[in-house]
Amino acid sequence: MKVHVTDLKHGDCLLTDTFNSVGLHVLPKGTVVYSEEITILIRHKIDYADIEPRKVVDSGENNPLEHNLNENIDLAIQSYESIFLEALTKGSFTQSMVDDTLKPLLETLDEQKDVVSLLLLLDRDNIDTYNHSLQVGLLSYYIAAWMGRSKEERYEISKAGYLHDIGKSRISPSILNKTGLLTAEEEDEMKRHTLYGYDIIRNSMDDEITALVALQHHEFEDGTGYPKRLFKNDIHPYTQIVAVANVYMGMTTTRANQPKQGLVAVLRKVHELGFGKLNGNAVQALTGHLLPNFVGKNVQLSNGEMGTIVMNNPLDMFKPLVKVNNTFRDLSKERSLSVEEVFM
Repeated sequence: MKVHVTDLKHGDCLLTDTFNSVGLHVLPKGTVVYSEEITILIRHKIDYADIEPRKVVDSGENNPLEHNLNENIDLAIQSYESIFLEALTKGSFTQSMVDDTLKPLLETLDEQKDVVSLLLLLDRDNIDTYNHSLQVGLLSYYIAAWMGRSKEERYEISKAGYLHDIGKSRISPSILNKTGLLTAEEEDEMKRHTLYGYDIIRNSMDDEITALVALQHHEFEDGTGYPKRLFKNDIHPYTQIVAVANVYMGMTTTRANQPKQGLVAVLRKVHELGFGKLNGNAVQALTGHLLPNFVGKNVQLSNGEMGTIVMNNPLDMFKPLVKVNNTFRDLSKERSLSVEEVFM
């Protein structure tokens, strides 16, 4: 079957060898298509590809609410991929695609009070720019809500979080998808995604604030961020919220120089960054509302034991009371123990 490259799905398999307009062999028959392959086809100005017929996969007997939420999340990630690829080809994207994706999803999530379960659903094996952007957009929405922002403001902040990394569409896939550490030159180019993002958003919609968030989301309040080394008073309030969501979600992702960390461990680190680097009010909103959601969750402790968090410790919110079989572990007293993983 022949499909347009922007309609390719991850896992599609090329039925024939693919050549560009001057006859250069681009991808061989049998190639399984993912983000990098789609980008390669677009860069070679190939409009259509022949793929093997898609198989219908049985989704299984999942919990209906979880299944529906998973489906909505998958659709939002696919939509972001289309937005990303349009930005790659045109230097801009269609604003209505953002609204058509985000608004229905956020309306569904308004009743989702268990944010920890949502974060666990968002946790995928392979976190790419598309997944990460949705994660940041949704968490930004919740932080904004916890800070008392209006529904309209929450949406605008979520949209800014959703689009904060759109500038990465102009970064070479060899840098963007590199599994090892970046060279100094590659690191400099990667940092330019903030500048690229500002330009792409300004080319796509009349929304200076969303563009500003894309430009500023790696700035820190102590002036150590980039690209302009801004201080607290020069960073837009929407950026301050998105930056917290971006750092939190980034720390929960496995990287070449950073093994995957548990949600509680990451929350502690973000809490520490709230004293000088990240906005303290946004950090407090995150920690103050996420931690109660850990009660009742199954966890693995640093000694390998499995248990359930039964109560938070008001004097040390990162050291809860955990029930292990028929005994209780008070992590505020057993200081060597910590929560390593959280499960649904």
